[in-house]
Amino acid sequence: MSDRKGRQESELRIACIQMEPVVGEKDRNVSRSLEFIAAAADQGARLIVLPELANSGYVFETREEAFELAEEIPDGPTCAAWAKIAAERDIYLVAGISERYGQVLYNSAVIIGPHGYIGTFRKVHLWNEENLFFEPGNLGFPVFQTPIGRIGTFICYDGWFPESYRMCALQGADIVCIPTNWVPIPGQDKNREAMANILVMGSAHSNSLFVAAADRVGTERGQPFLGESLIVSYTGWPIGSPASGTEEEIIYADVNLADARRKRNWNEYNQVLRDRRTDIYDEMLGSMVVPGWY
Repeated sequence: MSDRKGRQESELRIACIQMEPVVGEKDRNVSRSLEFIAAAADQGARLIVLPELANSGYVFETREEAFELAEEIPDGPTCAAWAKIAAERDIYLVAGISERYGQVLYNSAVIIGPHGYIGTFRKVHLWNEENLFFEPGNLGFPVFQTPIGRIGTFICYDGWFPESYRMCALQGADIVCIPTNWVPIPGQDKNREAMANILVMGSAHSNSLFVAAADRVGTERGQPFLGESLIVSYTGWPIGSPASGTEEEIIYADVNLADARRKRNWNEYNQVLRDRRTDIYDEMLGSMVVPGWY
């Protein structure tokens, strides 16, 4: 039997790119994303998160415009450009993209690594006028096994549902990466952090997960966006910013993803996932997904 004392898992640098896509200017958006990705990689980031619909912009006027800006995954030009830089810089990307699948559109996130395409998430809970353009996601909440850790992902409004985080946690995720386009919501106190940030922190804590949320900034066709991208520890406390509410920027955090599992016990008696009362409520909250180990 090998002696495991002193075993050290390597630290991972995470980057969230807070940028301002321009609706309809896909070539410009992708080029800008590549500049940010290169800058983050230059600073040692190996897991990089981009905002929701980073390639297309968000506020579509017509279905024709939405279809024109969407592309297939993984064979479209945006995925090709992201796969190329991922291979060149030995990095992993989680990025929001407008996906065309036959005659159907999805608000999706693509996961790409140094060896190419890894997987797709399709936004499960559509927000407001997204319902005019996209279909609800049909791939569940997959967790992707990678050499740097187990990566779960979902998009923006999905984070208002505790089931999203919990289903990732029960499938063994170490981190949830969230491409997002947070907008002001009713009752928001201008002197407080965004409600989205509060939800991220609480959900990271109650599921013992790292969370990396990359938001966008700016105003698009009259719709303002909140910024305040952040990276949160499994403890629930921010370890990367939050970013500003107005500026394009990159935020970073250095983490050991193994801590999400190794340090999950809060005391001698309590561990949040182990303490679930599955005699009272269903193991996977009614989902058909088979739970993994945790």
